Amino acid sequence: MHKYIILFFSVLLVLIACDTDKTPAGIIAKPQMIRLLTDIHIVDGELSNIPQDKDSLYKYGASKYGVVFKKYHTNSSLFKKSFQYYTTQPEVIEDIYNQVSDNIKSKTDSLNKIGTKKSPKNAIP
Repeated sequence: MHKYIILFFSVLLVLIACDTDKTPAGIIAKPQMIRLLTDIHIVDGELSNIPQDKDSLYKYGASKYGVVFKKYHTNSSLFKKSFQYYTTQPEVIEDIYNQVSDNIKSKTDSLNKIGTKKSPKNAIP
């Protein structure tokens, strides 16, 4: 009987370990979460350039975040729930943010590349 109990828990452990790549129901999938966080952080950057008047972040930020959530067919409560889920898994959230960082860097590099192409044409001799 003792062997069967050990066997049962061993099989259960293997099954649980194999199922770690799937996200639970009601959680934003990892690839979509990466794209969503990339856009959220771009909005954060835009908002950091707005003068910090009383309620200015609420006034301008709510609509900008709303556009991002609408783009990904989600809302702030589902985003918060998903973010909390991913933060309980350090390896996963680290991988997500490495990819978010790469996405933002590639967007920044492409903007810088476009800016350097236009600069010589507009330069004053």
